[in-house]
Amino acid sequence: MARMPRKYVVEETEVGVYHCINRCVRRAFLCGTDPLTGNCFDHRREWIQKRLETLAGLLAIDVLGFAVMSNHLHVVLRNRPDVVAEWSDEEVARRWWMLFPQRREKDGSPATPKESDLGMVTNNPEKLAEIRKRLSNIGWLMRCLAEPIARRANKEDDCSGRFWEGRYKCQPLLDEAAVAACMAYVDLNPVRAGMATTPEGSRFTSAFERISGRNEAPATAQGGKPGDWLSPVELAREVADEQQATPVNRASNRGCLSISQDEYLRLLDWSGRSLRAGKQGRIPAELPDILDRLNVSAEGWLSLVSDFSRLFRRAAGTPSSLAKEAEHRDRAWLHGVRNAQEVFRQKS
Repeated sequence: MARMPRKYVVEETEVGVYHCINRCVRRAFLCGTDPLTGNCFDHRREWIQKRLETLAGLLAIDVLGFAVMSNHLHVVLRNRPDVVAEWSDEEVARRWWMLFPQRREKDGSPATPKESDLGMVTNNPEKLAEIRKRLSNIGWLMRCLAEPIARRANKEDDCSGRFWEGRYKCQPLLDEAAVAACMAYVDLNPVRAGMATTPEGSRFTSAFERISGRNEAPATAQGGKPGDWLSPVELAREVADEQQATPVNRASNRGCLSISQDEYLRLLDWSGRSLRAGKQGRIPAELPDILDRLNVSAEGWLSLVSDFSRLFRRAAGTPSSLAKEAEHRDRAWLHGVRNAQEVFRQKS
C-alpha cells in the first residue's frame, strides 16, 4: 500500500507528537562497525546528536526522545506552532539565519547577522509567514537533520548519491499511552539490539542523556546540563511551571507524560531488564501504579516496548484514539486496532 501523503499525516497548524524514522540506504553503515568492510563509523553518532541538539534550540519543535542506531535513527518530536506564533518577526528571522546563514565565521559557525540580513525576511510579509510555518514543521527539522549528515558522510566516504532513504517514516502518536510506549521503545532500541545491556549504558539515546543529567545541578536559562535540550518528561503541574524561563537549547518547558522523570526511568529500567532476560520477572511494587496511569497492563507494556513498530503503522494509540483518527482520515479503520485492543485491554 502506498504511503499516505505527508499533509494527511502531520497537522502543521496543531500541536501533535510524531515518531520519525530515517534509514541509511547504502550498504555502508550509518554508525557502528560495518561487518562487511570492518570500517567503524561510531563518530557519526556524535554528528547526529549534536545536529539534533542544535535544531532543538532553533526550531519550535520539542524533542521528546531519540536513538541513533547502526543504520537508522529514531526521533520522537512534538511540533509547536503555538510557540513560534509568539516569537517576534526579528526572532523568526534570526533563527532562520542561524539555520541557513549567508555568511560564516572561519570556524564554519554562522556569522552574526546584520540588521539588513534580518530585514530581508522581516520586510517581506509572505516570506516571513512561510518561514514562521517552517520553524515548527516536522518535515523541515528532518530535512535540516538529514542533509548535513548526508553531505558530511558522502565527503568522508568519497562518494555521491543517496545516503538516506527517499522519505523518512512518520507516525502520529495519538495519546499519552502511545507517547510513553514509543519513548520507551526508542530508548530501549540499543538494549533490544544487543548494543547495550542497560538504558544508562545506551549512548546516543534520550535515556542516556536524561540519566546523565539527573544528578547534576539545576540548569540555568543558558542550559548546559546533559539532556536539558530534551523536552521535560513530567507535565507541568502548574501553568507557572511551564512559564518559567525556557533554556535556550529547547523550544519550551512543556512536559509530555503524567509521570515524573524518575518514574519513567524506573519503568524503563525494569522494561529493559525484562526484555533482555526474555521474561517478565517480578514487577517492582511502585510500577503497577505507573502502568495504571498509562492505562496499560504489564504484559501489554512489554509488548509495546518490544514490538511497537510492528504493532502500529500509520498511527499509534489506544483503540478509541485509532478509531477517531480513522474517522478523521475518512477511513473505515487503521492498522493496529486489534493489537491495541490486546495491549490496552482492561486489567482485572
